[in-house]
Amino acid sequence: MTIEWIISACLGVGLAACCGFRVFVPLLVASVATKLGVIGTMDGLEWISSWSALAVLSVATVFELGAYYIPWLDNLLDTVATPASIIAGTLLGTSFLQIDSPILDWGLGLMLGGGSAGLVQAGTSLLRLGSTATTGGIGNPVVATGENIASFGLSILTVLLPLFAFVVIVLVLLFVAARLLSRRKVWFTRAGRNQAGGTSPAQFPRSSNGRV
Repeated sequence: MTIEWIISACLGVGLAACCGFRVFVPLLVASVATKLGVIGTMDGLEWISSWSALAVLSVATVFELGAYYIPWLDNLLDTVATPASIIAGTLLGTSFLQIDSPILDWGLGLMLGGGSAGLVQAGTSLLRLGSTATTGGIGNPVVATGENIASFGLSILTVLLPLFAFVVIVLVLLFVAARLLSRRKVWFTRAGRNQAGGTSPAQFPRSSNGRV
């Protein structure tokens, strides 16, 4: 394990996690960085350095960023963005890990890349649902703006300072995981209270011989 491999792995996992904020932004940043020569072209990800990929990713990013400012559409997009972010995260993670064994490469890519993207996406979806419930969707554009800034900022930071960005992203993942676990505990507590406060099933009257 060399320092180059560690940096490449941090780069892949960092960009993958950013897919949880926005699916196309990390891919766009990776495309621009490859074009500028900031990062090298990875095996299996050669297409991202093409002009056509840059154009398509730019258009897709603009549409994705704009769509999250439509209150009724943003929550709907989360249902599509969750699997899409996992796929994009797995692709980025696998491409930058560069492990000789395809099974191990894709397995770790799915766990580290897809898992981190899915975890971040779950956290942002929960935040948006909370904003919708408490503000009726009025506060959702603020949430969307924060996600856009985080996606661009962390993606660029990952490309420029992958080791430092990896530490930051790990802290973000730990925070999101803690929030999700706390919400899960609240949900189970409420479910238990509802069951405890419920009434027992209705009993049918029985005759003297024990038949209904």
